Amino acid sequence: MALWVRTTMAKYCSYSTQLPIHFAERPISAFPAKRLLTVRSKAFSVQASAKDGSSTSVGFLGLGIMGSPMAQNLLKAGCDVTVWNRTKSKCDPLISLGAKYKPSPEEVAAECDVTFAMLADPDSAGFCVCVCVLILMFMNFTASYVDVSTVDGGTSKLINQRIKSTGASFLEAPVSGSKKPAEDGQLIFLTAGDKPLYDLASPFLDIMGKSRFYLGDVGNGAAMKLVVNMMMGSMMATLAEGLLLSEKVGLDPNVLVEVLSQGAISAPMYSMKGPSMIKSAYPTAFPLKHQQKDMRLALGLAESVSQPTPIAAAANELYKVAKARGLSDDDFSAVIESLRAKLGSS
Repeated sequence: MALWVRTTMAKYCSYSTQLPIHFAERPISAFPAKRLLTVRSKAFSVQASAKDGSSTSVGFLGLGIMGSPMAQNLLKAGCDVTVWNRTKSKCDPLISLGAKYKPSPEEVAAECDVTFAMLADPDSAGFCVCVCVLILMFMNFTASYVDVSTVDGGTSKLINQRIKSTGASFLEAPVSGSKKPAEDGQLIFLTAGDKPLYDLASPFLDIMGKSRFYLGDVGNGAAMKLVVNMMMGSMMATLAEGLLLSEKVGLDPNVLVEVLSQGAISAPMYSMKGPSMIKSAYPTAFPLKHQQKDMRLALGLAESVSQPTPIAAAANELYKVAKARGLSDDDFSAVIESLRAKLGSS
């Protein structure tokens, strides 16, 4: 069994990027044969009942800023939810609300009809699929996997291949929205992949979000999310420039935010982030490190089709400076500090 795990892991985890250390060192769970047979029987019986229209069991992997409120909304709606997170303590609030807990992602995938994953980056998303693939292959049964993380199209297609190799179904469904929309169930899902799984998952997406789009083949959802986040990152950098310029010429930046809110370029993000940026306060709704990651992935997408993106490239440099200044875990609106630093050194 141990040899089979190592061999299969090598085969199915040949990602071009190096796996994060905390995942690479994580031991892979190996169920005893008796436990495997028990889980397999349960999985088949749950699937059969789901086809009859009864309750569908839901797994949720990753309980960070976004994943925790998403899973909580599923619980509040009465869903049967099983959770996993690398740091177990983040599962405790959901367990207190009625969630079940499994100590590994593969056990969640084995127990549930549909498993959602909200993970930090392509490496984390890819590795999580690897360990799920191991158990799904060994058990040889059909399941469904929905990745709501933000990854590049290449990673999403590779995840799709890995999941499909087990006979399971895959849907990519990255979200547009940050912490507050996640808490309020107001996310936008950008989905692509297996249409039958989209139909099955739609009631859960509707609990967690306000709208959903089906975009066809795997990769399209990831591409749409990167385009959206590239534009969002560039808009935030422009807002930062405008706020500082207004201060520099003696204008009240608070009035600028009000003017923006009533004009043709009004955007909720300006009204939401502007006042706190003026006060140099950046409560984290969307970490700056994730925004910079998405900018980098979007620039890679543009490069793959020879599309010039000079504005996004310039904005990306500001996010990189902000990261270097120790602002990775602050809200992405902290990008304004990159410009403040330049002003201070001029």
